[in-house]
Amino acid sequence: MAEPIDSRARNGARTADTASAGKSDTAARRALPAWHYLAAAALGALNTLSFAPTPHGGWLEIAIFAGFYFWLTRTTGWKSALFTGWAFGFGNFVSGIWWLYVSMHFYGGMPAVLAGAAVVLFSLYLGLYSALAAFVWSFCAGHASNARVSNGTLPFSPTWHGAFAFASAWALGEWARGYVFTGFPWLSSGYAQVDGPLAGFAPIVGVYGVGWVLALVAALAVQALVQVRKTRADALAPATGGAPRGGIATPVVAAIAVIAAGLLLPLVNWTHPENTPLNVRLLQGNVKQDMKFSESGLVDSLAEFQKLITEKPADLVVTPETAIPVLMQEIPEKFGRDVRAFADGTGTSILFGAVGGTITPDGRVVDYTNSLFGITPGHNGLYRYDKHHLVPFGEFVPWGFRWFVNLMNIPLGDFARGAPVQPPFLVHNQPVAVDICYEDIFGEEIARTVRESPTSPGILINSTNLAWFGDTIALDQHLQIARMRSLETGRPMLRATNTGATAAIDAHGNVIARLPSFTVGSLDVRVEGTQGFTPYVRSGNDIVIAVSLLLLALGFAFGPSRLGRKKA
Repeated sequence: MAEPIDSRARNGARTADTASAGKSDTAARRALPAWHYLAAAALGALNTLSFAPTPHGGWLEIAIFAGFYFWLTRTTGWKSALFTGWAFGFGNFVSGIWWLYVSMHFYGGMPAVLAGAAVVLFSLYLGLYSALAAFVWSFCAGHASNARVSNGTLPFSPTWHGAFAFASAWALGEWARGYVFTGFPWLSSGYAQVDGPLAGFAPIVGVYGVGWVLALVAALAVQALVQVRKTRADALAPATGGAPRGGIATPVVAAIAVIAAGLLLPLVNWTHPENTPLNVRLLQGNVKQDMKFSESGLVDSLAEFQKLITEKPADLVVTPETAIPVLMQEIPEKFGRDVRAFADGTGTSILFGAVGGTITPDGRVVDYTNSLFGITPGHNGLYRYDKHHLVPFGEFVPWGFRWFVNLMNIPLGDFARGAPVQPPFLVHNQPVAVDICYEDIFGEEIARTVRESPTSPGILINSTNLAWFGDTIALDQHLQIARMRSLETGRPMLRATNTGATAAIDAHGNVIARLPSFTVGSLDVRVEGTQGFTPYVRSGNDIVIAVSLLLLALGFAFGPSRLGRKKA
């Protein structure tokens, strides 16, 4: 609770001492130095180490978020809270998604200065959502009211009220970042908990809910530490009265209980194995991105993947995204005939990436799609999945940004979108849900597919190409995201990538097999599908959004500072 404030100051009256000073109370406001915001940005940059490839970074993330929350409580009002949140977010993203520079400069040919500036500007934009969370927390925790009535001279004391407001504001900020302008939920804080103590909450509330729990634990830790500091200060001045012991013990016990729950929840089996296990081969072509769309590169790629596909039989063979980088109707006849003969002769189902399109009666190709096509042995038809969630600037050009795309020498265009929920691919009566590259960072969409498919899929497959980003942390970050999808849905996830990370993930989010990155080969795994719905699959993000909005509304209406003013 905020420290007591003189009732005259609350009512806007000025004391005699202040009046004699000849200046407004603004002069008494605690101005924050520039290094306060630089420290917040440095803390955000440090938070990048919480994510892959750092092992068990979830513990580090709790400590960093505790530092971030403590730094927020030192701010003097909603403006300084907003800029502190913005600095933290900027530091986190500029150090965590710098690999975008690789795609724009090394593969897109954009001048280094412009590519670097684009990363900085994009990071500033993404940091706005952290700023929004800090701003909302400031008002709904009573921080802004405390600063206004005390004119910034009294610090904000972390309370239970502030802890729940911080968790709720943070979760809503991350959810908004994953939704606005088609969304970019990369580096959502919950991903770092895949190997952390809070991973057990993922099947219940998803990645944004894990972020909510993370923020709550961090805030409770700060609340307890501040009470310890007050107790020590009061020991030097006994007349002021010491802080109650419960004020220290209760948030500590609550934080430990939440962490313990996160460690024990993985023991709960939300789904169960079903159907016969499949022998799956995941292919990795390691085709250089600057060669992929050249004529010679296309010939080499077709030959390489024909060899990999027909190397040996399996229940299912999966290629990376656009492994065959041509229009489906333009695939060489020999390639199609040989692959079909292999499928029919060995009983192997095949999923391969290519470009879809519709040919009009006059011979024009319209409605290009980024697609996966499926061959079922003994059946002449083709399964087709069209990518639904397209990448801005990569697969569609946002309005007003054509000039930016023209700065890059990359074959980009506007693709058509597939349906949000598409039928699964059947492999020996095992329904398999597929998605392409960027789509698996949207957990709510994967959950919707599992929930609303005519036949609920038992296995998830992601076909992707991260060669655009070179040998950077993007590969490990994307693998970590895929592991979160397994935790949320209780289903195994298989990944076939061009350069890495090609891997198999079990229904508990554990990597059971992985190919070395930047090698050519296949990963042979045996995987068993599951059935049943986790709580997150049933409700998506509805729970965390509803709870957060309710807590923030209650906080704004009945916060400590607001109630204190009413009593006065």
